[in-house]
Amino acid sequence: MFVSFFPRPRVFFPSAFAWILLCILVWNLGGKDWGAFIGLPQLPHGQARVIGVSLFWSRPFLWFYLYYWAAVGLFGGAWRLIAPHPWARWSVWGTALIVFMTWLQVQVTVAINDWYDPFYNLVQAALTHSGHATLPAFYEELLVFTRIAIVAVTAGMLTLFFASHYVFRWRQAMNDFYVSHWSRLRRVEGASQRIQEDTMRFSSTVEDLGVSFVNSVMTLIAFVPVLLVLSRHVTSLPFVGHVPHALVAASLLWSLLGTTFLALIGVRLPGLQFRNQRVEAAYRKELVYGEDNADRARPPTLKQLFANVRKNYFRIYFNYTYFNLGRILYIQADSIFPYIVLAPTIIAGAITLGILQQILNAFDQVRSSLQYLVTSWTTIVELASIYKRLRAFEHAIVGGPLPPIEATLDDPRGWEGGSNVIPHPASQAGQGI
Repeated sequence: MFVSFFPRPRVFFPSAFAWILLCILVWNLGGKDWGAFIGLPQLPHGQARVIGVSLFWSRPFLWFYLYYWAAVGLFGGAWRLIAPHPWARWSVWGTALIVFMTWLQVQVTVAINDWYDPFYNLVQAALTHSGHATLPAFYEELLVFTRIAIVAVTAGMLTLFFASHYVFRWRQAMNDFYVSHWSRLRRVEGASQRIQEDTMRFSSTVEDLGVSFVNSVMTLIAFVPVLLVLSRHVTSLPFVGHVPHALVAASLLWSLLGTTFLALIGVRLPGLQFRNQRVEAAYRKELVYGEDNADRARPPTLKQLFANVRKNYFRIYFNYTYFNLGRILYIQADSIFPYIVLAPTIIAGAITLGILQQILNAFDQVRSSLQYLVTSWTTIVELASIYKRLRAFEHAIVGGPLPPIEATLDDPRGWEGGSNVIPHPASQAGQGI
């Protein structure tokens, strides 16, 4: 799964993580100020951020672009010397480009959050008939948003286009690797499905979850400071009283509560999804054999195999019932939680409409990022089942023992073996499919 696409994964991923931490540390310890030596200084202390599309080609942003790609160049160049890999252009440089575009999209949300303050304050002035709002000023604010939105649309479109090619290249790398070992893999149950379908699903799901995870981390990095600044307007929480950095504390506690709750009630789902792929593959394969062999796919055998399918689906339905109940209840409560937190501040009239919108958006961004597991749990369950299938598949390449979940599976007749397919009397003794 990884060796086919990344150079020496066991070393590559830890080194990438360490390099990222080092680059972040250097940036925060003074690297962000090095741009002043080439005419790209940071904003003076206390100066407000630029509001509008010009933010993206401001001097601080241009310096970050140079810093980021210089770091990527050093890391990618080092790995090209240490362990050349035929897919390195996609796995190393392609991943770096996706991360960069994800960061850019997060910065778009920050820019829109900055725009909320002047726009909604203008709306509030217009609604209160204070005379401080004019029609040209209103249209000008809408134009500012439109320009930022154009950046968002362009970045999103390019990211999706490139990610589609990235996923297919990863699938191609896995496909080539498994096909080169086909003589050993062909005897594994569902080998054709695992190469044709599971490789596609694995690469696309990992890419989706990876981008979502990076987006969540970068959103936290971008919005937690914003929320800390906005917390000066909210100094107390309902039923609790004064809390330092109340908005950050509330979002952190609520998100951890939801994540822990859903992880506990969904802990059985990965195993059930894996078994579902196994029983479906066994039933499908027996039907395929029956197309060419009159002694295969007889009604009693198909009845038993479909009973396995039915039994596992009903288990999944039951487990998803209480999981979805908990998930939906949490999501509905989540929609009103910010207003519960802000209720005393709103009733006291301590903030303007613009600040309220900034707080709600920043609070939602931080909360949703911390709820990564909540929103991605179903996809993670699916990925875990695909990973188990491919991991068991790869055991055949090295001749290692199959994992317990691959080697045994409950059968209504009490049979257990190397496959969940019920052996046909005409097959060789002990031979699994």
